[in-house]
Formats: sequence, C-alpha cells, structure tokens
Amino acid sequence: MIAPPPGVRILIATRPVDFRKGADGLAALAMETLGQNPFSGTVLVFRGKRADRIKILMWDGTGLILFWKRLEKSVFKWPKISDGMMRLSPAQLSALIEGLDWSRVHTVRVTTPQIAG
Repeated sequence: MIAPPPGVRILIATRPVDFRKGADGLAALAMETLGQNPFSGTVLVFRGKRADRIKILMWDGTGLILFWKRLEKSVFKWPKISDGMMRLSPAQLSALIEGLDWSRVHTVRVTTPQIAG
C-alpha cells in the first residue's frame, strides 16, 4: 500500500457503507454524511456490510486515491458499528489492512525524564 504521509489524520467510518460507491461516491458521502473534507489529506477508511472488505480514500494533492482490499480467508477486525468516525494511528491502519487486530496496537508515548532538583 502507498503509505500516508507522517502526521496525517486517519479516520474510520464505523457504520458500513454501500460498497458499489467509487471514489467520487465515497467523497460525497464523507462530506454530506460524515462532515469530513475528503480533499484535506485525511485518510478515510470505509467498510462494507461484509466484514472481509475495506476501502480507503485519500487525497494526495493531485487526485483521489482509492485503495480496495478483500480478504480471501478471514475478515477484518472492525470497531463496533455506530454512527460517526473514530481515529486510528498509522500503525493501527497498517494492522487493519493486514487483517490483524488493530485494537491491540498502541502508540508508545515518549516522555522526558524529570530532573529532581
């Protein structure tokens, strides 16, 4: 997969969408239903009714990229179905695309040691 640029927001739609939609249809859905600008550089992740399919929409500055994948022998681990969106880290997105349990991937927080004085 083409990796998203560092620091980019990654949002996953938690409700399944009509997978007959292409890039333009998903962009319209993102604006009208989810309140997201698909031309902002945010990576938008969509699921179909079947848990074995994923579509990812991203604007790279020159055009919309639509990534589509179907798992042959398993299903993607999806968040609970609800209205709205939730944020993923790049590592979580990579795990999701590979068909792994993205919810087990956590970001390591780097802290600065405090000097006792």
